Amino acid sequence: MASLADRVRGNGRIAAGLLFNLLVSICIVFLNKWIYVHHGFPNMSLTLVHFMVTWLGLYICQKLDIFAPKSLPPTKLLLLALSFCGFVVFTNLSLQNNTIGTYQLAKAMTTPVIIAIQTFCYQKSFSTRIQLTLIPITLGVILNSYYDVKFNFLGMVFAALGVLVTSLYQVWVGAKQHELQVNSMQLLYYQAPMSSAMLLVAVPFFEPVFGEGGIFGPWSVSALVMVLLSGVIAFMVNLSIYWIIGNTSPVTYNMFGHFKFCITLCGGYVLFKDPLSINQGLGILCTLFGILAYTHFKLSEQEGSKSKLVQRP
Repeated sequence: MASLADRVRGNGRIAAGLLFNLLVSICIVFLNKWIYVHHGFPNMSLTLVHFMVTWLGLYICQKLDIFAPKSLPPTKLLLLALSFCGFVVFTNLSLQNNTIGTYQLAKAMTTPVIIAIQTFCYQKSFSTRIQLTLIPITLGVILNSYYDVKFNFLGMVFAALGVLVTSLYQVWVGAKQHELQVNSMQLLYYQAPMSSAMLLVAVPFFEPVFGEGGIFGPWSVSALVMVLLSGVIAFMVNLSIYWIIGNTSPVTYNMFGHFKFCITLCGGYVLFKDPLSINQGLGILCTLFGILAYTHFKLSEQEGSKSKLVQRP
């Protein structure tokens, strides 16, 4: 009886963690879009706030023994920290200049780009059926972009750069975690302050620092509260991802990600009154089909690999 109660409590905690991640993941997209649309807060400065709050949050976490920091050589993290800056800045610029639907669909292109990078740069092979799922994903993104009433060329450039740098970052994170034998929180703990320092140097060259439109400009109290809240929520997103993967599996997190994908798309059209044509709707369905097919085939291949390992004498 006690074990049943423990299982119920455990399942309740996982459900609560998934719900929390759902809320903060959707909230960060809508909150950042709101900050750009209604307050015009500079992009790189907002990213800098996110990095600094993330580092402060991780510092508090390690003091509370949530994870143990590991000493890492800074030289091995320079490229990773730089790509971290690039992927967050370009992704936020994509959100700033595109509709939420286009922004969200463009992110789906990360999977095909990662596969291309691993195929051509790391000589990793993928099955034919995995490669075929890239067709509906890519086709759906092209359909949505082509028929987007609010099509923005600059926004698409930022989206493309965001996808490229995000893909490189994700490939390098996996490689660095394996090379340095660290988990994602240990890696982020050293990476976040380095990325903050890089942005601190770069911000004055691209954005005003003082005066109108600068990070230390005459912002209203509501704008500053929104920016600080955005930083706290960005940290909560990272923390909840780590908790979900640690208490369930990367598979559960990815499957849950498809649900968030749909909710975020719908929310964008409702909250920001983004127009949606029939062809865009077809593009969204096409991309979603490709993502689900990719996940299904990837899971079946992973299960096949595990069963082969178990059967070996």
